[in-house]
Amino acid sequence: MDHDDFEQEPIRGLPEMLPEGERILWQGAPSARALARDALRLRWVAGYFALFFAWNTVVLAAGMSWGRAAAESSFYLVLGAGCCALLGAIAWAQARATVYTVTDRRVIMRIGAALTMTLQFPYKWVGSADLVTRSDGTGTIALRTLGETRFSYLLLWPHARPWRFARTQPALRCIPEAAKVARLIAEAAGAARTVPVIERDARPVPGLAVPAE
Repeated sequence: MDHDDFEQEPIRGLPEMLPEGERILWQGAPSARALARDALRLRWVAGYFALFFAWNTVVLAAGMSWGRAAAESSFYLVLGAGCCALLGAIAWAQARATVYTVTDRRVIMRIGAALTMTLQFPYKWVGSADLVTRSDGTGTIALRTLGETRFSYLLLWPHARPWRFARTQPALRCIPEAAKVARLIAEAAGAARTVPVIERDARPVPGLAVPAE
């Protein structure tokens, strides 16, 4: 039986309806291919096993034919292929479970292939953002949050800027058209900071007459 774990979401990627007046500007998810390449280091893993295969082949070739040496060393290629397939499956599952949402007031991240959680970052919490792009147009947007709020790197991974452990930076990882999304966030954050916040005050205003009941 086909079952969608997120069928209860009122809007895809969001735990509840947006407040009145808030608009979604963009929604997307990581590219599974880019996530495997950049976050899971698929190429490095493949190269590691290929190096072991080549080194073992050269060593064994000193006492046997090159063909037999390569056959004896093929174990490393099989093991490497299995590891790469596993990393590819992890990247696919993470990409499928992730939804990044950019609104005119905040960035929302629904993440987690096994344990799903939703994180929200109002623009007033974000001091700046860093963009890293690749030649294929995919890229990562890392958010530098303000205040003393701390995030667990392990809990966020792979949706965190690499190698930032002391001050973990939540990140929109390996998304297509990353530069375009970064411009949207910059414009929305700039506009959000110029909108005055009006709060209701229950105290009476001096000089203001209140009609009698």
